[in-house]
Amino acid sequence: MALKDILPGALGFGTAPLGNMFRDIPEAEARATVDAAWNDGIRYFDNAPFYGAGLAELRMGEALAGRPRDDYVISTKVGRLILDEVEDVTARDLGEKGDVFKHGRPNRIVNDYSEDATLRSIEDSLKRLRTDRIEIVWVHDVAQDFYGDEWLGVFETARKGAFKALDRLRDEGVIKAWGLGVNRVEPIELLLGLEGPRPDGFLLAGRYTLLDHERALQRVMPLVAQRGLGIVVGGPYSSGALVGGPNFEYAPATPEILAKVARIKGIADRHGVSMKAAGLQFALAHPAVAAVIPGASQPKRIAEDRAALDETVPADFWRELRAADLVSPEAPLPIAG
Repeated sequence: MALKDILPGALGFGTAPLGNMFRDIPEAEARATVDAAWNDGIRYFDNAPFYGAGLAELRMGEALAGRPRDDYVISTKVGRLILDEVEDVTARDLGEKGDVFKHGRPNRIVNDYSEDATLRSIEDSLKRLRTDRIEIVWVHDVAQDFYGDEWLGVFETARKGAFKALDRLRDEGVIKAWGLGVNRVEPIELLLGLEGPRPDGFLLAGRYTLLDHERALQRVMPLVAQRGLGIVVGGPYSSGALVGGPNFEYAPATPEILAKVARIKGIADRHGVSMKAAGLQFALAHPAVAAVIPGASQPKRIAEDRAALDETVPADFWRELRAADLVSPEAPLPIAG
């Protein structure tokens, strides 16, 4: 089944912030944010055991517990098991994400992409999410940003384990779809080149955004569209850099990135366009994109995202971005003709 047929709308909710990403978020604020998303009509929620060592799943499970289960779609991820024992949070090796979840739970995180671990991870997620089913499962972070030179070995373990397990679960109707949930293009490219596994789509974070889309356009977007698969775009604001935040790719933004943001913002201001609208509408203009899932940890952010999606952006804004070489000539833009 195509991702667009499973997902209930173009705007979903990325729950990484609920795992205390970058800061210690009070329970009431986390709950109010999920409630705001629900009240806004958002019915797709993406999660992962990794987010705060199970904290995001626990919070989302509690917030959605009273809602009719047939009314919403959940995706979560496999590849990391969360144990009952605790560990020194500061000693974790999280690749490029470093201290992103240092405010999460101290439970020990174990990387494991085998078949047994995949099935166990899903069982654990069902308990934390307080639900009897998960519609979409992403294989999490089988890429260079976490595993460096070892990533191909990790990918191979997932190919023999997680991919086969998820193919089977999908064919048995236990889940509706599976794919990779990654911050890099190369694993998607590699999986699309394999004969065996049959993914339904991908969650690609940070690689199809206004600030960074060239490689995805060249390497995976056309193939995904051609095969009738779908992309869920995570991190459409590039860790906040696009909308004036200090971070790009979970780390302080470089002067080059900040300069690019300033150039885009100058054009946006002239046309009366919000940067959130530019970011979301750019991502959704590609035919392979099934949904965008900006993260939020404050209720007001949900309203901003919805307004950005509904905002009327003049065609001349997009034309000027292209003329200024700020978007790829190959990128589909949300203008007619």
